Amino acid sequence: MSATRHPVLTVLVTLLVLTGIWEVIGAPISLITQIAIYTLYGAGVCLLVSYTGLVPFGASVFFGCASYAVAVVMLRWGANEIVALIFCVGFSLLLAAMIAAIILRRRGLYFSLLTLAFSQIAFEIAYKWTDVTGGENGLQGVPRPLLTSAWAFHLFTIATVCGGLYLLWRLAHSPFGRSLQALRDNEQRVQSLGYNAFALKFLSFVLMGGVIGYSGGLIALMLNGAYADNLSWQHAGDSLLMAVLGGVHHFLGPLWGAIAFILLEDRLSAITESWWLIFAPIVILFALASPEGIQGLVFRLFGRSDWTLTRKPIPPRPVAIKPYQAERTALDPAKPILTVSKLHHRFGSLVTASDVSLEVFPYRLHSLIGPNGAGKTTFFNMLTGILTPLRGSIVFDGHNITRLPVHKRIRLGLSRSFQILSVFPNLTAFENVRVAVQAQDTRRWNLWRDAYTYDDLNGRTWSLLAAVGLDDRAEISCANLSHGQRRLLEIAVSLATDAKLLLLDEPLAGLAETDRQVVGALIRRLADTHAVLLIEHDIDRVLALSDRITVLHQGRLIADGAPVEVAANPEVVTAYLGAERIVPPPAPTELERAEHLAAKPLLTMEKVRAGYAGSVVLEDLSLVVHEGEAVALLGRNGVGKSTTLRAITGTVRCAAGTITLDGGVISGARPFEINRRGVSLVPEGRRLFPNLTVVDNLRLAMRDGGASLDDVFTLFPKLKLLQRSKAESLSGGERQMLAIARALMVPAKLILLDEPFEGLAPTIVKEVMDALAKLRGRVAMVIVEHHAESVLPLVDRAYVLVNGRVAFEGAAKSLEANPELQGRLLGVVQKEAA
Repeated sequence: MSATRHPVLTVLVTLLVLTGIWEVIGAPISLITQIAIYTLYGAGVCLLVSYTGLVPFGASVFFGCASYAVAVVMLRWGANEIVALIFCVGFSLLLAAMIAAIILRRRGLYFSLLTLAFSQIAFEIAYKWTDVTGGENGLQGVPRPLLTSAWAFHLFTIATVCGGLYLLWRLAHSPFGRSLQALRDNEQRVQSLGYNAFALKFLSFVLMGGVIGYSGGLIALMLNGAYADNLSWQHAGDSLLMAVLGGVHHFLGPLWGAIAFILLEDRLSAITESWWLIFAPIVILFALASPEGIQGLVFRLFGRSDWTLTRKPIPPRPVAIKPYQAERTALDPAKPILTVSKLHHRFGSLVTASDVSLEVFPYRLHSLIGPNGAGKTTFFNMLTGILTPLRGSIVFDGHNITRLPVHKRIRLGLSRSFQILSVFPNLTAFENVRVAVQAQDTRRWNLWRDAYTYDDLNGRTWSLLAAVGLDDRAEISCANLSHGQRRLLEIAVSLATDAKLLLLDEPLAGLAETDRQVVGALIRRLADTHAVLLIEHDIDRVLALSDRITVLHQGRLIADGAPVEVAANPEVVTAYLGAERIVPPPAPTELERAEHLAAKPLLTMEKVRAGYAGSVVLEDLSLVVHEGEAVALLGRNGVGKSTTLRAITGTVRCAAGTITLDGGVISGARPFEINRRGVSLVPEGRRLFPNLTVVDNLRLAMRDGGASLDDVFTLFPKLKLLQRSKAESLSGGERQMLAIARALMVPAKLILLDEPFEGLAPTIVKEVMDALAKLRGRVAMVIVEHHAESVLPLVDRAYVLVNGRVAFEGAAKSLEANPELQGRLLGVVQKEAA
């Protein structure tokens, strides 16, 4: 970053300009000194809120206690300002460590309230321990022997505050700071990479205490005293309020928040003692108008929505990216690396693992298959420590890891991917992988050096991105990648650790055929250098790639052996493989297709242009959906299929073009307005409310004119049996049924389904296909799906997107009958007939 654009220079210039203005108007310079101090105070809070994802309601405990520390040292010991400030920082670090050890075991609201409780305890002590703190009068008359004048102290404050902010900026870009940002986005994923999440939060909390402590020491010197008011609950949230007011996702947010807060307080308190009655509505209105604060509001005026917590550029792409080559682990191929004995687990009365025993050997691809709800992901969660088995043992590479924490298991040589995408949405694709690469490196704890200056880590990151075909998307925020691209990114993240055993949970789900071939070949190569345990529903690939297959059904192991043996096992055929031969629902008849095509247009998109953060994804996209018509939206990963659905539902704004529903324009309408006009979405990843039951998820969406509970239970009988179960305990297939049922609870004219068959076993695919066939003609549907062979028989017409434009529009039957066209547009390689 150019020195002239450095955010700390912006702080310095802003404070100097304010100083000049105050000098010209003859106002007391102490107000600008206070702004500088509160800027650092807010920045310290942002270290926890913006970078770590923890929200302290009572950070004032460090601000107030540090001010007393300075006052006591100077009044009782006769120390100067420098010694007092050094002491107060050390005192604050120690106090923060003690508090962190107590409260960091709690999360969310409990953590926030505990910080407030400590602040209130400190207030009571300061207010009542008169002999030490002066009670309600505080400690007055604190001298400044070195900085006697207001101007000397003002310049000292500006200089040291800017120095403190520079340290925070360096920290944000260090390996440790980058790890904190990953922790903020996805704590479970951070642990699964081998990071000690508690240690990261502990160090971040302690550093926050030190920064805030220094600002508390400065305020004591400015006021020439220490007072209990800074610890009271009335002022406990001042720093958090300033951070939010300025923009909690911007490094300079605390500066703008401090300026607004202190100037408004100064002006309004001169008008009335009840200035909060005026200030509070201003803050409320501003929060409603601009949730991203002052800087976010300015950015929005210029068409920007990005965060500025760190620099944007990633390390330059190498001229030649070194091909990814997995190093062969030194293991005995005749000795199992993983031994699971009689593992058992249940959720209430639902048994998800019943005395499961198996062995995984090095340099083999061992697949774990079974219907949805068989207990496969639960089994992976027990292996990695997310769930603790009720009984049984897990031995990995000679270590009993049954009760070992997640991060310690990973550091022994485990690595996993997740069934439900688990990446870092607010980091770039490059940073997602780089954070994973540094996880096994001791340099991850460095607090000073820029993480992007480690060329060896950068080189490995580029190699992994190139291995999954994302090197040209490296600078893109993960949130702006397509679903398939995020799945590829998840695989790259999983490969980044130096693992002996790879646990891959449905790595092919949501990928186009060409990407499935690439990733399948990569997994097969990995099995030559590692042990691989794979969960996958693509049975053809499992049979072709695997050395050994284990089958779970209802938490019980029903088969284990070579692929040929398992495929011929009658119990496996009945429970799982037999579903492949179930006849799909009948395709629409010619009469039905004609009737649907003749119906009036329900949804029309005309020359729509849309994208993310300045990048264009859809370019002059036009399509029509008629009443009662089922339409497939096909294409490779990243061509704009999900973006099209987001544009229809209003979660992505259209830069150009119009979208109409039933004759009325909906482009520009808010998502809830579009939903109430009759558009319902079944999103990728299902996005259920995990802590609510099945029936509560349905009732939340229920509106007059929509389906009744009886209707959806008739469509999906299994949901009736599970109606009292929490959504988090459902299998992938059951969650998909619930997501579709929830969409039907509103009076929908159009249902948008994003990857409805992703990650489903054949039996569940059959159930979902039957349900969609029953809905055909009753409600219009747009189905986004990678597997053309699954969706084309269900729909009337199909659109194929290429680079955000329509490359094919026509009858689904004609595309289904044209393998050459499918191959050209979709990258589909037709399977030979058996």
